[in-house]
Amino acid sequence: MGYSVLFGLLGSMVIAGLAYRLRSLSLTGAVAAIGVGTSLYMSGSIAWYGTLIVFFVTSSGLSVWRKRGKQLTNMVYEKGSRRDAGQVLANGGLAALLSIGYVAVPHEGWWYAYIGVMATVTADTWATEIGSLSRLDPRSILSFKRVPRGTSGGVSILGCLAAALGATVIGVSVVVFLLIDKYIFHSNVGIVAVEWLPIDMIVIWISLLAGFLGAMTDSLLGATVQHMRRCAVCGIEVEHSRHCNAPALHLRGWSWLNNDAVNVFSSAVGAGIAVIVWVFYY
Repeated sequence: MGYSVLFGLLGSMVIAGLAYRLRSLSLTGAVAAIGVGTSLYMSGSIAWYGTLIVFFVTSSGLSVWRKRGKQLTNMVYEKGSRRDAGQVLANGGLAALLSIGYVAVPHEGWWYAYIGVMATVTADTWATEIGSLSRLDPRSILSFKRVPRGTSGGVSILGCLAAALGATVIGVSVVVFLLIDKYIFHSNVGIVAVEWLPIDMIVIWISLLAGFLGAMTDSLLGATVQHMRRCAVCGIEVEHSRHCNAPALHLRGWSWLNNDAVNVFSSAVGAGIAVIVWVFYY
């Protein structure tokens, strides 16, 4: 356990430090990322840690790509690509808790819940980053009418395809890292996990289903109960408390349910879907 803490801490510090230098993470985000990464590494399996790295690296890369693309497409506005502690914990906090639960009470259910969480946060992030580059305005997930770009609850064909691809990448990553953990590192965790998780298409399909539906839940919550404001100056719908250097006015939703809280709820839904599919399938 001591070496797991040390290696997990050092590895997470290096990755978070690089992300901070590249402005993918704020200072508080880097600190939170170190905590989440270390917790996942302490599970004793590269599969937990490696899957988190796949999510973080791909999401950060897409954020940089989207930022450049939006300068060319003249988007109305964008959410900052530099993640703070709230965003890091919203995306990785539940995953860290699941890994701790696995250490305390080893059970295959933790794995499926973890797959659902990581598939959801990846699908949601990919849908947001890639979907924002669509040439067509998104449609409301409720009314299917065209809505302005950046509207919470807006979905597009490109975004949905990106969500499905991101969730699938997580499923493939889990399979690959479990095989590496078993046959290269000869980890007891990896050996047991491979016995629990059938290394075939079912894991990938569960990841795809849970991640996609989790991401759609995020959009549904964003369109209904997430706290949204309207800029008093330009009149657009925003998530932040200020816009155009002026306070934004309450528009709809629950005041306590911000974007980070929505991410946590949708991640939990993704975890639940993965576990439910596993229970009924086996």
